[in-house]
Amino acid sequence: MNNIVISMARLPRQPLVLMLTLALCLTAAAATAQFGRRGFGGFRASFATAKDFDGHFHFCRWVYQSALDGDGGNWNADWPRADINLSIRLSELTKADVSKDPSGEPNHLLIRFTNPEVFDCPFVMATEVGRTFITDDEAKAMRLYLEKGGFLWVDDFWGSYAWEHWVGQLRKALPANEFPIFDLGPDHPLFKTQFEVTAVPQIPNIGFYLGTGGQTSERGSDSARAEAKGINDKKGRLMVLMTHNTDFGDSWEREGDSPEYFIAVGPRGYAFGINAVLYALTH
Repeated sequence: MNNIVISMARLPRQPLVLMLTLALCLTAAAATAQFGRRGFGGFRASFATAKDFDGHFHFCRWVYQSALDGDGGNWNADWPRADINLSIRLSELTKADVSKDPSGEPNHLLIRFTNPEVFDCPFVMATEVGRTFITDDEAKAMRLYLEKGGFLWVDDFWGSYAWEHWVGQLRKALPANEFPIFDLGPDHPLFKTQFEVTAVPQIPNIGFYLGTGGQTSERGSDSARAEAKGINDKKGRLMVLMTHNTDFGDSWEREGDSPEYFIAVGPRGYAFGINAVLYALTH
């Protein structure tokens, strides 16, 4: 892995409401004015090449193949605004050195595990993984990436069927007898990397939240509880983070779309997201 230039802010961890909500709300008006440029066209995202990497942080998104028997959307759920907005907030709320183009836009990248450029991405994210299909070649490449120090966060898949489908695909790369899945509780270091996060928030997509008057479980009783699960490497490092029955990507993507939705989910979504990125970059 190439080294990423990062320095965590030397600030005491603060209660989320006190620190993060104020920081985000103070920039909300300016951000809203910019989201037309950030969110509705003209993006410069492509598959990563060696020349894209400059020693700074890139949000790398896994472009996976879709399974006909899967559940949910596709690899591009919440793309590209979630990738851009989390990168922006990471640069504003920490001292992480985010890669940017000459206009100041974060450089975000698309990857496949079978491409060698993935080894320049210490952090990779995927959404709607209830739809994945992992080939044998990709399974081998994914395992190599993770065992060499990479970090994969999968998000935004809901209910028991999507979970079972994802785990079935993941086990092609990480067999159960070698890599057990465990629950991440609030005592895990990821929950305290920068912000004090006490629980995994259940974040629905914006349409569901506004259309149901603020409900959060998109699959009813089958997705009643948001959960974070993980897989460690053989040295005890968290290398796969799985947030199930919640949609962190929408909390970043939709920052400029609805004040009601943003206030309800934005600060908690950013707190957990920034913690996860900082954990990935420092472990």
